[in-house]
Amino acid sequence: MVIAERGLALRPSELSDDEPLGGETLRISSMGLLGIFTRLEDELDSPLPDDLFAGRSYKTVRDLVDLAVEGAEGSPAR
Repeated sequence: MVIAERGLALRPSELSDDEPLGGETLRISSMGLLGIFTRLEDELDSPLPDDLFAGRSYKTVRDLVDLAVEGAEGSPAR
């Protein structure tokens, strides 16, 4: 998972879905979040549609999982 590759001493299975992105464990800043979005686009080999961002906020691991699922569903087949 993209979050787990940030150099954490945790395995992805140790992160709960409701873990706050900006909390003490992950400490993801707004710039870090932009980097995650870019990495997701690279992994999906497709830009994330703008409508995935309109009126939404990304505060927890679950929010990013949902974004990745929705982005993957909207990306063209490889």
